[in-house]
Amino acid sequence: MVNGAIVTMSLSSPEKEVILPVQLYRAEQVRAMDRQAIEIVGIPGLILMERAGKAAWELLQKKWPGAINIAVFCGPGNNGGDGYVVARLAKEAGLTVHLYSSTESSRLKGDAATVCQLWLDAGGGLEKPLSPNKKNFDLVVDGLLGTGLDRLVDGEMATVINEINSMDVPVLALDIASGLHSDKGASLGTSVDAEATISFIGLKQGLFTGEGVALSGEVYYDSLDVPESVLTSQQSESKRFTADGTCLPKREKTAHKGLFGHVLVAGGERGFSGAVQMAASAALRVGAGLVSLATRSEHAALLNLVRPELMVHGIDKRVDLAPLLKKSSVAAVGPGLGQTVWAQNLLAELFDTAMPLVVDADALNLLAKEPFKRDNWVLTPHPGEAARLLGITIKEIESDRFSSVKALQKKYGGVVVLKGAGTLIFDGSEMVINTTGNPGMASGGMGDVLSGVIAALLAQGLSLSQSARLGVWLHGKAGDIAAKEGERGLLASDLLRPLRVLVNQ
Repeated sequence: MVNGAIVTMSLSSPEKEVILPVQLYRAEQVRAMDRQAIEIVGIPGLILMERAGKAAWELLQKKWPGAINIAVFCGPGNNGGDGYVVARLAKEAGLTVHLYSSTESSRLKGDAATVCQLWLDAGGGLEKPLSPNKKNFDLVVDGLLGTGLDRLVDGEMATVINEINSMDVPVLALDIASGLHSDKGASLGTSVDAEATISFIGLKQGLFTGEGVALSGEVYYDSLDVPESVLTSQQSESKRFTADGTCLPKREKTAHKGLFGHVLVAGGERGFSGAVQMAASAALRVGAGLVSLATRSEHAALLNLVRPELMVHGIDKRVDLAPLLKKSSVAAVGPGLGQTVWAQNLLAELFDTAMPLVVDADALNLLAKEPFKRDNWVLTPHPGEAARLLGITIKEIESDRFSSVKALQKKYGGVVVLKGAGTLIFDGSEMVINTTGNPGMASGGMGDVLSGVIAALLAQGLSLSQSARLGVWLHGKAGDIAAKEGERGLLASDLLRPLRVLVNQ
């Protein structure tokens, strides 16, 4: 499992092993697929609901085979209808099922009303969602709120969701965790914290970034056996990056270092020499032919002691950088840069060049003070830096990460990497979500390593978009490999060895 997303079986066709789709959609698009399946293909909505409930029930049996006492929470819509089907199938299999409905059965409509009646006919009952004695369940099934939610959850529904979260038992969310915005990946005030989510027909993009990563848990998928023509009828809004078919060209036997680019890493204010050293080391490990380092004179010589393969230069004045720029093909600027006059002069000289740039850390903070647009750079902000670049709050960035990364790219150009859980990469036309990485990577220096990785890929001939996407994926995957010994205490430098292994696969 990586970032909450896993490869899973097709639950409606258990004999077929399938890969979690890469295409991701907005809720409105999935609803359009659903309508097409019903109105054009002719699959009754009730059949689709039964299939969704059956797929969820089969996942429940597979993932929690010891569950014998379950609670199913149902809302007023089709999401709740799926829950009624799960409850009925579980009861028929001999499980003890308590069903908590937020809506009186007489107020339900359409297919949801039909499956509710089937549940009642099977001997099931409806309990109020705030009734007591619900602490001894083995599992909770969440069918309260579906993908159409676009307002804050409050009042009684918020109380119910908080009660579910307080039960300290696994939760299976139907289509989406209640309270999570399916398009934005942000919690709408109060959200169910699911251990697993089963998504139907089309994967919702909000499951894979921001708070959606944590709230969704492991993500499963079932197409409900709708035809391929339905599944491909909508243009996906974004996609998961899998690195399938993406690789660096094989090196010829006559290769020499001059063929694989010369990366210049600039930064390292007093007290921050480690940042540039890690970025430069990452560039070497990912295969850049040559790596130079422009940093403060006071510690320039010391960096060679740690990594003798680096060409380290002490830079005191802006003019000192000019000879290095003539030799370099790509520059990464920002790691440990600071915001002093020295940093400003270094950055100004780099911004005057025509070479591709990877811009991170304090270089982004300085850019926020004097914004301009450029096509041939990769910007790699975390949410705090992104907020400064757009002049808004971190909360506003995280409330809609998709809109945020689009706004950054529109304002600054190039390719933007909005870091965080489910990092987003946007080049102005295509949105990509990365699903590698883990919480152990929440430690100092990780962004510096990423800058070096992306710069090295650029130096070896990949495009801006390819370098950003593959770089983020490699960075996260190396973190996943390093975390096999445990997430806590994971260091940025722990990624260097697995990075070398990955780029040679």
